[in-house]
Amino acid sequence: MSSWAVVTGASGGLGEAYAHELASQGSDVVLVARSVEALEKVAADLSSDHGVDTLVVPCDLSDADQRASLVARLDVLDVHTLVNNAGFASIGMLGELERDRISREVALNVVALTELTHAVIPQMVARGRGAIINVASSAAFQPIPQMATYAATKSYVLSFSSALWGELSGTGVRVLCICPGPTETSFFTNAGNGDVMKQRRRPEQVVESTFKALRDSKPYVVDGFRNKVLAQMTRFLPTAITVAAASWIATH
Repeated sequence: MSSWAVVTGASGGLGEAYAHELASQGSDVVLVARSVEALEKVAADLSSDHGVDTLVVPCDLSDADQRASLVARLDVLDVHTLVNNAGFASIGMLGELERDRISREVALNVVALTELTHAVIPQMVARGRGAIINVASSAAFQPIPQMATYAATKSYVLSFSSALWGELSGTGVRVLCICPGPTETSFFTNAGNGDVMKQRRRPEQVVESTFKALRDSKPYVVDGFRNKVLAQMTRFLPTAITVAAASWIATH
């Protein structure tokens, strides 16, 4: 039976970069996202570039029924790596954003990540090996006005992943939370403003930081020196200053 790496949000950007890295390591890859056409293109590239098998699973992870269907598939697959990459943000004052969009943001960034992680842990522990990579953000380290829900969901991902890192220590299952800063993807355009945070890292740099930290068995890593410095500064500055600074950065 094939052993699979599962990547959510795999239709482009950071998810596509993770899929290529895993395929380059010889892993067969399950590609999960909403767009069938985009997934099929990524699948064709993986097969052509790396000679691996792929499985395309179109799924809107913000939808409870579609999540349940994916979880049922994971229960019967041999999953050695899970990359919970799917997520999105909303830029704007909370009271002015659509309620449905905020609900979907929490469902995708928090609920889907938690349910998929829960689904693969028993089989990984039973085998005595596996890796769970949860994509948070440097936003996890401080509240961000006009990205309030996103920052809060990523704080959850960081806390959740660090706790699991402790729970699964000694089982052979590794857990890592990667916290990228601004990255060259469609993230900001999808969030509502593609012109903010122009100093961005490349997806390949984030992936490189991820697998180095995973090899070093770290609970989390912030990608990029500048992002590391900014994340650490929040530990020592008053909340009023970090909130004001985060608000300015998020809108410029």
